[in-house]
Amino acid sequence: MTSRILVLGAFILGFVPAVAAAAERPVVVELFTSQGCSSCPPANAFLNEMTKNRSDVLPLAFHVTYWDRLGWKDPFSMEAATLRQNRYGHRFGDGSYTPEMVVDGAVGLVGSRRDDVNAAIEQAKREQTTATDVVISKDAGNIMIKVGSGSGSGKILLIGFDHEHTTRIGRGENGGRTLAEANVVRSIRRVADWSGSPLHFRERFPEGEDVAVVIETADGRIVGAARLTGAST
Repeated sequence: MTSRILVLGAFILGFVPAVAAAAERPVVVELFTSQGCSSCPPANAFLNEMTKNRSDVLPLAFHVTYWDRLGWKDPFSMEAATLRQNRYGHRFGDGSYTPEMVVDGAVGLVGSRRDDVNAAIEQAKREQTTATDVVISKDAGNIMIKVGSGSGSGKILLIGFDHEHTTRIGRGENGGRTLAEANVVRSIRRVADWSGSPLHFRERFPEGEDVAVVIETADGRIVGAARLTGAST
């Protein structure tokens, strides 16, 4: 896992010349998890703590589908989460596993290994690449997204998520347990492409109680992120 953290710095430093400086943004931490995985609750608890204690991090729980056939169908599993993790697995060369935390789209780590994940977050903060600023606001049933100018390009992803769910697990590896899970992603879709010029556009409010917007480069590294202004966990 240490080598992964070192690679994070190399990736970011190598990308710095291609982007312009922008305001500080949260580090995006994606947890790939499943209610059917007995190794996942410690990582879920770690992410839950981040949602309550860290304003410098945007934690998001993506529930994958490949555990659904093993005794318990996770009600929050999405094929989009499985596909997203699969792309990371191909890039990192380690396939898909749970629980995995991906930090700023640059490094994947075992999600329950807190020291490794915290070290990756701190390194991402020190060497953060931000191509442009992102601001989100709500207008009736719509979301207004403003993306600033900068150097570089990427796709803009609109993510809807719920603040918290408590689920009694009936079968599978976690059968009989009650799991509390925070920032559960309910939807993710590409809404625009950014190529350096400012953008200002409206989108329908996605499935989920809260909203985040992420800008990622062609190779999956995150260079912009924001959460709905005034939203609370």
